[in-house]
Amino acid sequence: MDATELVVLLADDGSRIGTSLKATVHTEDTPLHRAFSCHLFNESGDVLVTRRALGKATWPGVWTNSFCGHPAPDEADAAAIERRAMRELGTTVGGIEPVLPDFRYRAVDASGIVENEVCPVYRATVTSELAPSPDEIAEYRWVRPGALAEAVRAAPFAFSPWLVMQLEQWDSPL
Repeated sequence: MDATELVVLLADDGSRIGTSLKATVHTEDTPLHRAFSCHLFNESGDVLVTRRALGKATWPGVWTNSFCGHPAPDEADAAAIERRAMRELGTTVGGIEPVLPDFRYRAVDASGIVENEVCPVYRATVTSELAPSPDEIAEYRWVRPGALAEAVRAAPFAFSPWLVMQLEQWDSPL
């Protein structure tokens, strides 16, 4: 993690109130901040699910959406998605579109660390080969969207809480 990376802090109404270092913001009392979540699809219509690296501070080893991140101050979500797709998956993306623009969640990891985010959800299409960063991704799978939805319903504990909540709210899941 870049020790100088900033996240945008938000008031309860979603308005921007400042910034904080990403390295220090995720604690047992995480302030509300801006993030994004992205579901990546291939030309066959499969969706990419990733298993978080075992060294991650929160939800290590848990299966989740394709990738997430935090836009930098004054960075558009699309630019942040392109940046994180390259950082986490070593790939380029296109066709970025919002699917849950008002998604917001709060979840507490078993370690006590809190995620507290206004986190618009996007879908995008992969445009190059994957080369995942082992610091971010332990493993990945391309799956049929219906199979992912079924797996999440059957064993929600095996997936990140934000993925479970996203699929519950997405009108036409995946």
